[in-house]
Amino acid sequence: MPIEGGKTDMERIGLFSEMEYITVGDKYVSPFNRPFNEAASKNRQMLPGGTKEMSNLQAGYFDPQFIRIFEGEGYVSLNQVRRRHMMEEAKKNLSKAFLPSNGDKKPCGLGSYYGTIGGPVPFFSAQAKPREKYMPPGKNLYTNPGKKGTGYGYANITIGKQFSHSSDLYDVARQNYKKDNEEHHRLLKGAPFKLNLYPRDYFDTNPYFTEKPLPPIKKDEKKEVLSSPFKPSSPGKKPGGMKAGTFEPYPSHSADAYMVKTGKEVPRKEDKVFHPPSGPKSRPIESIMTLNVKRSLNMKNYKTASVQSY
Repeated sequence: MPIEGGKTDMERIGLFSEMEYITVGDKYVSPFNRPFNEAASKNRQMLPGGTKEMSNLQAGYFDPQFIRIFEGEGYVSLNQVRRRHMMEEAKKNLSKAFLPSNGDKKPCGLGSYYGTIGGPVPFFSAQAKPREKYMPPGKNLYTNPGKKGTGYGYANITIGKQFSHSSDLYDVARQNYKKDNEEHHRLLKGAPFKLNLYPRDYFDTNPYFTEKPLPPIKKDEKKEVLSSPFKPSSPGKKPGGMKAGTFEPYPSHSADAYMVKTGKEVPRKEDKVFHPPSGPKSRPIESIMTLNVKRSLNMKNYKTASVQSY
């Protein structure tokens, strides 16, 4: 479409011709049904010869012929290069190489000092040390052999002398008590002192004994047994707002004298008492069981609902 200036849209954009529409008239194919690589299923495909394993044959390589890296280079002997390096290093030595006097010595068994630097240690020597001549001690004290017996009923077996036998009467204690009692009665003067009163114990033998006269015997009062239970004449009256069930009659009306009501004084801000705001108030909450019953049992199905279903 030409615009002002005489140039078309194609000339204004800078294109030589309008782009072609390749898919005009083609059938719609869903992207889910399209093959991933459509060209792979058409015409001839590349057929490789299979995998090759690594071997010393030329077939294991990509090139048909083994190609050298260096072509026409000179032969170099590694031994010759190694010897030249050793000769250059030997020139750096100032004198001859150090050679030990003898080779390493290997130990020959436990406890041997062969091959050690310090040699044997005299402190650990197994040779016996010189000792003084043994002088046996003197003879023991000679005594008589021990006397036989355990000490019970055997004489002359103790260290000290045996005790001499002293005779003892059979009833000495009774005779001594009799002599002391006779000496005691001899020193008494007159008969023993006795009171004229009859002796009584401090505590009575019978704790329930008393000299006071006993009170008369109480007789058990027999209660009269009613033949029939008590029944009120009439039942209790219920209060109906008119004092019909009270014991006393309704009080008479007393007229109150006319009194002029005094107005309340408005308190000032300074006189007001601080009242803290009330906290959160609790609300009645129905239990989960009540809610479930209300949902399953309502005004429409309460006649047909059965108890077993709950």
